[in-house]
Amino acid sequence: MSLATIDTFAPTALRPAEAAPAPVSKIRAVPTGTEARGFVLYVGIDEAKAAAAGTDLGRIVEALKALTAELAPSAETYAAVAIAPAGAGGRDVDVVRLALQDPSAIAKHRHTAAIDEDEDRAASGVVVDISRKRLILDNQTVALTYKEFELLQYLVLREGRTIERAELISSLWNGADEEDVPNERTIDVHVRRLRAKLARYEDIVRTVRGVGYRFDRHADVSIRHASAPSPDLF
Repeated sequence: MSLATIDTFAPTALRPAEAAPAPVSKIRAVPTGTEARGFVLYVGIDEAKAAAAGTDLGRIVEALKALTAELAPSAETYAAVAIAPAGAGGRDVDVVRLALQDPSAIAKHRHTAAIDEDEDRAASGVVVDISRKRLILDNQTVALTYKEFELLQYLVLREGRTIERAELISSLWNGADEEDVPNERTIDVHVRRLRAKLARYEDIVRTVRGVGYRFDRHADVSIRHASAPSPDLF
């Protein structure tokens, strides 16, 4: 009896032994002349999201290995944790695939990088690339320190709002050792160094006397955001 025929009868016409099996997801067909020797399951989740779910990466890995051993005791398993730069943009699973050298992910990344290079060559003025943590001036990448870029990004993502020095300290040095936390004079030094690297575009970081600093919309500045919106973006 076909499934189509079964569907035309009332449920009572089915005996328990005849119940249709649960659908099973299928992997892609194996090319002729080859054989499947296993599979890779990419799991995109960081420690923070795992902790929010009441677990951690180690426990998830052990649970998946235990399930595999239960379903197929002869199966061999190997787990690798994907490491990426802090704050890397994009979906977790895409970052994992790229970090673990998935061929299709690498091809996509190279294609995207080629497009970005074309955009860089065509762009003029200032490009603040939030997604890749870089600053481009007149088609040239500028070497910023981590804190210099974080400072610029903090102001850019709060366009039009004056940011007090105390807020910059509490936000950008949150969790730092007490001896590493700067004072307000040190913030001014960081801003001066950032402006020096901005060269003729230094006025995009404005000083509000007696208060702090701000970034206003500027015709020479373009902002590239990550694929996922920043939690700091207002």
